Order: sequence, then structure tokens, then C-alpha cells
Amino acid sequence: MRSDTKRVNLSKKILKITGKTNAQFRLIGEGDKVLVGLSGGKDSLALVHTLKYIQRHAPFDFEFEACTVHYGMPGEDYTYLKKHCEEQGIHHTVYETGIFDISQDAIRENSSFCSFFSRMRRGALYTYAQKGGFTKIALGHHLDDAVESFFMNMFYNGTMRSMAPIYKTDRGFHVIRPLIQVRERQLRAFADENNLHTIGDESCPAMMKNVKLPHAREKTKQWLAEMERGHENIFKMINASFRHIHEDTFFDPDRWKRDDIID
Repeated sequence: MRSDTKRVNLSKKILKITGKTNAQFRLIGEGDKVLVGLSGGKDSLALVHTLKYIQRHAPFDFEFEACTVHYGMPGEDYTYLKKHCEEQGIHHTVYETGIFDISQDAIRENSSFCSFFSRMRRGALYTYAQKGGFTKIALGHHLDDAVESFFMNMFYNGTMRSMAPIYKTDRGFHVIRPLIQVRERQLRAFADENNLHTIGDESCPAMMKNVKLPHAREKTKQWLAEMERGHENIFKMINASFRHIHEDTFFDPDRWKRDDIID
């Protein structure tokens, strides 16, 4: 990093939560080679700077670099993002793909787009990680994402699932979420306090198509915000509940403790 480059400041709270999450779930360790999915939004920007800090201060050595998936759509420009990473000493690659062209035939007018582009973007990251010999892919999901996903799955899909801090892919490497216990508002404050230029929904290829907006997540987000106004510790308690799961109290026959059933 050049001496005239402005240092990006991270809050002690973000660093403390991320450090604790890394220790609890052993996300990053000695010798890991980590690929960060960098969209340019507040979450992924906070993630690369958090990993940069951990790299400087952790008692173990690991490598990481950032990768931005280029959809191949008109007007797509990551000049600022590339410059920012270069100034901050973060190895960054813009990975060229033809996702936008593929979507022309794959997505019908007025159809849902989120799952398609998410799946294609994830697949591109997996391919890049596999070619580069990475052991882990780091994504910028936070606690709000996990809680929203939990209730969306419950309300819309009839399932109970959220976002794991770490899981192994069928390609042999792990996906990790170091920010999974950090609140979204903390990441927004990070971007604002550092005057970072963030990339938002305007960069999504679906904004150039006549498709349905993801109303389910927005409605769930609004519902949770209303709940939090009446119960300020609700996210703290939901986070705790993710650690204390009594699965034998639900209706899944495969999870009953049959020895406890009295005829």
C-alpha cells in the first residue's frame, strides 16, 4: 500500500464479532487460500477489509484475493473497484463471463431472476476458485441475511433452514461466511464512515430486463424491522436460537427420539 493512500477504518465491534466467529467455526486457518466474492457492495467491501486486517494481525498465515464476476452486460464498469483494491493492496481480479448473454434465453419476461443470477454467479466463482487452487470461498452474508432467509424459507417454502457459517461444496472446497454474525447496519456504517463508493442493485443484470422484483425478501426485511422496534434484542435472541436447536420437539418423524415415546 502506498504511504499516501487513505487507510480504511473498521469498527472494533465488527472485528471482534468476526474474530469470534472465525474462532468458533474455524473458518480460516494456517495455509488457507481464500477467494472473496467481491460485488462492490457494502458487505463484500467490508469483508475484504476485514480479511486484510486479520491477515496482518492473526497468529497464522493465509492468502486471500478478491474476485468480481463480470456479467458481460452493457455499461458494466468496475474501474473504481479495481482502483480501490489496488490502492489498498488487495489482489483483485475481474472474471469475465457471458452470464448476461446466457440469461437472454434462460429467463423469460416477467419471471423471477434472483435465483438464476445468484446460481450463475456462484458457479462462476466456483470455477475460478477451482482453477486457482483456492481452498475456501468467502461470501459477505451477514446476520440480517441469515435471519431473513430463515423466515423466508419458513413462510414461503415450508422449511426451516438458514445460512451456515461454513459448508463444503461438492467440488471439494469450503464456502465460508465470516460476517454471518455481524448486523447489516454495522456494515452500512462502515461504508458511510469511510466514504466508500458502493455498487448496489443498479449493477444487477436483471435491472435491464422486465422481471419481477424480489418482493419476498423486502417484505420479510420490513416485518423484521417492525418486530425489532418492539423488541430491540430480537436479532440477538434469534442468533442464540440458531445455536440451541431442539430438533426432537418438531414434527419430523425422522427426528423423533423414539426411545422417549411411551405406548
